[in-house]
Amino acid sequence: MDFLRPASWEEALAAKAEHPTAVPIAGGTDVMVEINFDHRRPDVLLDLNRIGELQEWEVGEETVRLGASVPYTRIIERLRGELPGLALAGHTVGSPQIRNRGSVGGNLGAASPAGDSHPALLAAGAEVEAVSVRGTRMIPVEEFYTGVKRNCLEADELIRAVHIKKADGPQQFSKVGTRNAMVIAVCAFGLALHPETRTVKTGIGSAAPTPIRARAAEEFLNAALEEAGLWDNGRIIPPSVARQFAELVSGAANPIDDVRGSAAYRRHALGVMARRTLGWTWDEYRGNERSARCA
Repeated sequence: MDFLRPASWEEALAAKAEHPTAVPIAGGTDVMVEINFDHRRPDVLLDLNRIGELQEWEVGEETVRLGASVPYTRIIERLRGELPGLALAGHTVGSPQIRNRGSVGGNLGAASPAGDSHPALLAAGAEVEAVSVRGTRMIPVEEFYTGVKRNCLEADELIRAVHIKKADGPQQFSKVGTRNAMVIAVCAFGLALHPETRTVKTGIGSAAPTPIRARAAEEFLNAALEEAGLWDNGRIIPPSVARQFAELVSGAANPIDDVRGSAAYRRHALGVMARRTLGWTWDEYRGNERSARCA
């Protein structure tokens, strides 16, 4: 196994172009596990740890540009206000040591359906900045996943950053696992309210071949909130609306039976998480609206 250690982003792109099968490694929380268990034996490893810009982030007016190697710990500590859903998801990732090394870029590269960051990225609205010596592509995150542990990156491309819309409303993340920490998700759900556009976005993890949005559930809830004027009057969402939303979220999933849980359980759990996260986010939104009216 060859080990390449470029000193700059340009060198990394050149190395990836010359060695298209090279596997990028930064935190190593996924790649090294696969190598240690002999599930993967790449010919070339491309170490990106010397490239400082991948560990930087920039908060703009509308989006956060998150370098591919920014660890979850930094997101939790420094970007909780701008990216609350992703920060909540980050809290559920492994142990403190894993959170100090693991990154959203690595999670995207691995493209596991159970990756903890995916539901939050889908709900928040994110784009992946993929770069090669040929140029740069901006890929909507819902188009990035192509199958189980597969993504749409070309052989010579590397993830440089993730661009995520700053939260303009409450966001939540919920995860079911066989224990409280250091666990692969049985299923996970992310929800984000976007009051500026009066829309709701969702993200489902570990309940389909790829992370997905529950689009029918989003469309139903968007219409229900608008028709009842709830964005303006801040009233409680009717229980019938919450139940229908939860059922549509469950129906969007395409889970399997495996050692972590049955398909039926995953669908049930998703419905519970959808209903609960909707309640939490809407309560927060109503509280913010009341505070704004009283100010």
